[in-house]
Amino acid sequence: MPNRAPRFPKFPALPTLPAIDAILGEVDKALKTLAATPVAQRPNPAGKNLPTDQLNDAEKQQVIGLMRVNHVGEICAQALYQAQALASKDPEKKALFDHAAKEEADHLAWTQERLDQLGARPSLLNPFWYGGAFALGFVAGTLGDKVSLGFMAETEKQVEKHLNDHLGRLPAGDQQSRAILEQMRQDEIEHGQTAIDQGANNLPMPVKLAMTAMSKVMTTLAQKI
Repeated sequence: MPNRAPRFPKFPALPTLPAIDAILGEVDKALKTLAATPVAQRPNPAGKNLPTDQLNDAEKQQVIGLMRVNHVGEICAQALYQAQALASKDPEKKALFDHAAKEEADHLAWTQERLDQLGARPSLLNPFWYGGAFALGFVAGTLGDKVSLGFMAETEKQVEKHLNDHLGRLPAGDQQSRAILEQMRQDEIEHGQTAIDQGANNLPMPVKLAMTAMSKVMTTLAQKI
């Protein structure tokens, strides 16, 4: 019998890594998100004409915890959408994720301004949150645009639910935080609907439950640390 070359199993191809200039660009974005003062492209919804807050100490601490969590959410949004844009091969989808990241950057600036007004600091774990969200976004992006859009749609759905909860927990006198969160909620709804309109896959239930569990861990820690 003729000798036959041994057959080796075929392994799936590894995802193509970004070019070094793209990696350096993401490092620059990460440093700006985590260390620089964010600047919004749109006016702060709280404006300058809303009444000055009349918060007692307990209410103030409650608002600080809520706004710190929302600030962390915007840190994660920057990392998530920038990673998804980096991983996508479709210029149209890259533009979609980039646009979402820019609107989320407004949210980051607004929540930072509110924390400053309250004399509070952001979460000390922000580098950890950013790194984790970036990794998740890049993995989702390498699975294809429909999966990545599905991840975006589910993320925005959960963020909308989370913002509804925060709006219900804000003290009645805190009109500034309320105005910010209401505009954020409207933007998140639009981002989620855009992802669906662009053909987002519906994620499996175990993935949705895992995302919910990770969100609970983040919100619990971010309020205090």
